[in-house]
Amino acid sequence: MTRKSGKKIREAAMLLLVNLFFIVLCFLVLVPVLYAFSVSLNANNSLLSSEFSFLPKQLTLRNYRAVFVEEPIVRWFGNSMLMAAAAVGISLGTGIPAAYVFSRKRFPGRRVILRLLILLYAFPALLSMTALYKLLSPLGLINSRLGLVIVYTGTMAVFALWNMKGYFDTIPLEIEEAAMIDGAGPVKLVTRIVLPLARPTIVVTGMMVLIYVWNEYIFAINFMTGEGTFTLAAGLYSLQATEMSGSWPVFAAASIVVSIPILIIFFALQKNMTTGLTSGGVKG
Repeated sequence: MTRKSGKKIREAAMLLLVNLFFIVLCFLVLVPVLYAFSVSLNANNSLLSSEFSFLPKQLTLRNYRAVFVEEPIVRWFGNSMLMAAAAVGISLGTGIPAAYVFSRKRFPGRRVILRLLILLYAFPALLSMTALYKLLSPLGLINSRLGLVIVYTGTMAVFALWNMKGYFDTIPLEIEEAAMIDGAGPVKLVTRIVLPLARPTIVVTGMMVLIYVWNEYIFAINFMTGEGTFTLAAGLYSLQATEMSGSWPVFAAASIVVSIPILIIFFALQKNMTTGLTSGGVKG
């Protein structure tokens, strides 16, 4: 009994230390967010002065009102939503079937194509900016949502392919063989067996594509020259770049507002993101 009691005490103490460590870590991660939230509620723009405090002396929601009234954030939000939905849809629509083919089929040139794709994806996107600009400019796709969607999907479709392929490789072939023995055709096999099993990685891949498009601003600020065509990230950059001395509270408020949709989507999809292959596995 003594040994068991001592072991339980040590395990409880270790668990307590681990929990305290992660609580402190979470707090440290949240400090910048809490700081931005504090700045957004600051009635006085004293961010760069000695009078600024982490807890504002005068609280106000005026900065949040300015985000929606004085800045075209609703238009930026619409642009980001449109581009994100298009990028996620096209990336998954092309990446899922391509990943399944590369995972299950063996054909000449398969390895060469995969290596070329990973080689192209390995280069920083900045290196291709000049080439993309010269390709899109004659087609009239500069300062165009379609042009930016092409850039985003061209980048993230390769990521979706590789991310999905790795997951399809882990799905046992015996599951598909059992389904074919039961009379499932190719379409039914993919739609009823493979895709439900791959739902967690589909959700994760879609979420990562969404986050990339939502936060990307390098291409947005260079390919979008009009304020009306800005995405949220480009719009926030324009606030910071053009009004450095006068709009830090407004910028902080806009940053908080921009983060809310992603947080809502993340928590809504959290259950699907944490499920595994057991949701559709073979019964023992």
